[in-house]
Amino acid sequence: MGRQRPALAELSSAPQLQVLNMVKQVRPLQLQEWLDSVRGHGEPVVLDVREPHELQTSSIKANGFELITIPMGVVPARLSELDPDRPVACMCHHGGRSMQVASFLKARGFKHVANIAGGINAWASEVDPSVPRY
Repeated sequence: MGRQRPALAELSSAPQLQVLNMVKQVRPLQLQEWLDSVRGHGEPVVLDVREPHELQTSSIKANGFELITIPMGVVPARLSELDPDRPVACMCHHGGRSMQVASFLKARGFKHVANIAGGINAWASEVDPSVPRY
């Protein structure tokens, strides 16, 4: 494999071990409860960190949250697009990339961060079976 792009290297070097237990793991079925619990801190955001071709294949609809899509590899460069005071729940395909991004956000001062465990794959089986699985 080649060298990692600088943005990916920055994400990979996030101090995950220190913040891992501080990132709340939320299954898709529990998301509404988490959103309700953090709504007092601002309108919640679901940050989908999948690649554009993945978004074309399968996507969720915003319902009680703002949906923002930023691919994982460019989150560091686009960090200013996110408000660290607003609650953010990160999502990807299965939950691995979103956990890295959630840890990255926590390490940079975001106060209310969750990882949507199981990602859009779990969303399709737990919340909305019309969402295509891939």
